[in-house]
Amino acid sequence: MTESPSKELYIIACAAGPASEAGRLVAMAQDRGWAVQVVATPSALDFIDVPALERQTGRPVRSRYRKPHEPKPPRAGAIVVAPATYNTVNKFAQGIADTYALGLLAEAPGLGIPVVVLPFVNNALAARRPFLRSIDLLRAEGVNVVLGPGQFASDEADADRFPWERALAELGG
Repeated sequence: MTESPSKELYIIACAAGPASEAGRLVAMAQDRGWAVQVVATPSALDFIDVPALERQTGRPVRSRYRKPHEPKPPRAGAIVVAPATYNTVNKFAQGIADTYALGLLAEAPGLGIPVVVLPFVNNALAARRPFLRSIDLLRAEGVNVVLGPGQFASDEADADRFPWERALAELGG
């Protein structure tokens, strides 16, 4: 049976403190009917529990491009980047695709795939002009970046308050 692409959610985890709790977002998405594919940046592999996420989703955690003989995964109906690091936000905005996760993100706006980005950066990085310009560039392309007045930017001390539920709320699901 083929899953509906509209209910295929890719969760891209970056190397930041809250990534260790990505299973919370997986569970919330599954409760809302999403089939979930976890994608990790190479650095995030040290932050997540890969075997636990694979058991939870029934799929391998992906962090590299597939080999030619490997099957293509289903196309994402939506993508959530959480937690999103300073590096990933800036590279995404510039169209840099030097990892599998960034390659997916580089294509998403052009394919019309909704993307929600929940940054987890310290206040010093969140105040930098390069980061703020990246946020503006992503928003101009229709990417929903949850950052700004009343939204989320954080210091490491706030990792336990990371708003996972906000990602799904922003998708309308």
